[in-house]
Amino acid sequence: MTQEYLFSYLLQLGDNALIHGQRLAQWCGHGPVLEQDIALTNIALDHIGQARMFYQLAASVEGNNRTEDDLAFKRDAHEFRNCQLVELPNGHFGDTIAKCFFLDTYNYFYFDSLRKSAHSGIAAIAEKAFKEISYHAQFAAEWVIRLGDGTAESHQKIAESINNFYPYTGGLFNTSSADAAAQEAGYAPNLKDIEALWFEKVTEVLEIATLTPPDPNMWMHKSGKDGQHTEHIGFMLAEMQFLPRAYPDATW
Repeated sequence: MTQEYLFSYLLQLGDNALIHGQRLAQWCGHGPVLEQDIALTNIALDHIGQARMFYQLAASVEGNNRTEDDLAFKRDAHEFRNCQLVELPNGHFGDTIAKCFFLDTYNYFYFDSLRKSAHSGIAAIAEKAFKEISYHAQFAAEWVIRLGDGTAESHQKIAESINNFYPYTGGLFNTSSADAAAQEAGYAPNLKDIEALWFEKVTEVLEIATLTPPDPNMWMHKSGKDGQHTEHIGFMLAEMQFLPRAYPDATW
């Protein structure tokens, strides 16, 4: 696997974690109840911590004297390799739970496989992150069930959220050149295998929640890893990156 592909692959992993973590951090002080406000904020910190580990590894692979902060705060939108799902606005609580459910279920199976990666650095990060990811997946699934099998209003809202965000899950399973190279090198799992496990679990949880699983054959958004993003990421990066760009030499 070439250095370029490995660097790009690590950015995919780091960018998904960072952008999702940043979105969840926006819930701080705005959660529906205190317990869930704290839970979402803690999950955000977990993802940002995972992003930092992947960026540190990516920076060492690149060998260009950049740090994890440079990769997070000094790249433009087209340089990010996250799937579009994680950059979409939070919306209401059900919207965020639907996004978390799709991503965290994917992460559960993907990182479980990554623990056996032939790349020792990737395997170590996955092993360290897997306990957190297991909790994230359980948290999101339980809330989908609670909302789906709750009141008529909560059922309607989470059903709409599931249907609205499902088409963006295509970006999780779109195999980029970096994905293909990582799979060939034994660094990453086959995305088709992960998709089958993911779809089975998503369907199982939605049925328990008395929700109708979306049509797997619907048209899907597959961009993101190629640097093509929605308009939302630009506004988000403008806020997230303001201080490091305005004061590039500042230190704590």
